[in-house]
Amino acid sequence: MVNLNEETLDNTRQGSMMRLTKPTLFTNIPVTCEDNDLPGDLFSNLMKDDPSTVKGAETLMLGEMLTLPQNFGNIFLGETFSSYISVHNDSTQVVKEIQVKADLQTSSQRLNLSASSALVADLKADSCIDDVIHHEVKEIGTHILVCAVSYTTQAGDKMYFRKFFKFQVLKPLDVKTKFYNAESDLSSVTDEVFLEAQIQNMTTSPMFMEKVSLEPSIMYNVSELNTVFRDGEGSSTFGTKTYLQPLDTRQYLYCLKPKPEFAEKAGVIKGVTVIGKLDIVWKTNLGERGRLQTSQLQRMAPGYGDVRLSLETIPDTVSLEEPFDITCKITNCSSERTMDLILEMCNTNAIHWCGVSGRQLGKLHPSSSLHLALTLLSSVQGLQTISGLRLTDTFLKRTYEYDDIAQVCVVSSKVHAES
Repeated sequence: MVNLNEETLDNTRQGSMMRLTKPTLFTNIPVTCEDNDLPGDLFSNLMKDDPSTVKGAETLMLGEMLTLPQNFGNIFLGETFSSYISVHNDSTQVVKEIQVKADLQTSSQRLNLSASSALVADLKADSCIDDVIHHEVKEIGTHILVCAVSYTTQAGDKMYFRKFFKFQVLKPLDVKTKFYNAESDLSSVTDEVFLEAQIQNMTTSPMFMEKVSLEPSIMYNVSELNTVFRDGEGSSTFGTKTYLQPLDTRQYLYCLKPKPEFAEKAGVIKGVTVIGKLDIVWKTNLGERGRLQTSQLQRMAPGYGDVRLSLETIPDTVSLEEPFDITCKITNCSSERTMDLILEMCNTNAIHWCGVSGRQLGKLHPSSSLHLALTLLSSVQGLQTISGLRLTDTFLKRTYEYDDIAQVCVVSSKVHAES
């Protein structure tokens, strides 16, 4: 317990507020010297006889005994703030109708923390009323604990006093998120979203990361990608040590797939969607538990315009100056308008299209798709980019250009044959 504030009011009643917190390991400052110095082995023997030092490691600052905290310490978001409130009758008289209230004032709200606000009939001399309150801190910034005591004297006078204690709630973790959009190779499966969560320890002590999970919204199913499977057994990607040292950062990865009932007919969820929220649980020092939940994470789905072009199949490696095939999927993302499309193929310096350019693809109804097989040839070795597809809608006279569609590795025919 740490005494926060204490004063005597009207010289008869006294109230005190104390924070309840766990003790810490005792730290000592070792004093050593060389063997040929004047003290010799005196300091070494004294440390060995000291019961507060760790046997066999006396020169370490960390001891094996517990010590009560000497100050208020730090309060972090997500931890539980515990306080002991004591109202003591220092007078020789009996007071009646005592009521004790404890409120926590934040920048946005005022919370009542009293376990019981019922009246106490009387309080004899040299007696006290004790109460312990707990509150999970959910806001960062200045907090004010307000304890109000009202009572009635033997003369019938109504008395009232309050005590205040102000403390700061600090940020324990820095959480950053990134979204990556991945298009599925199978037309029957909707697009996937990958979420990378970067979590940094902003405190001055190590954290035991007990749980880091993603609670998805009703629109998505989630899969955690933080486990490595070997010989049928799974192990954490972070190894056996789940401690996060001060200022260290750890990345967590999750894969989200839209549920079929929420995906649109075009195969993707459009606009701004709610992904879910991160749930983080940790422990510090001697097991103090903290929990933090982020606000709902939102993701802006990529826009494909009226026409979406996606690749269904493409080889990883092709031979130089030898034709290879790819399969494209063209989707009419409009929900109302039918399109009449013409395909044009423009050659680049390295990639050449094989086939007839300017051919009719026919009518494509709203929210429907067609598959298109195309043949290409590369005249340059190396990693080459496939570009130069053009789709023209004859109804609106509008052309959609598709460059940087994909990349393919081009090797010589001899190397390909040997491999």
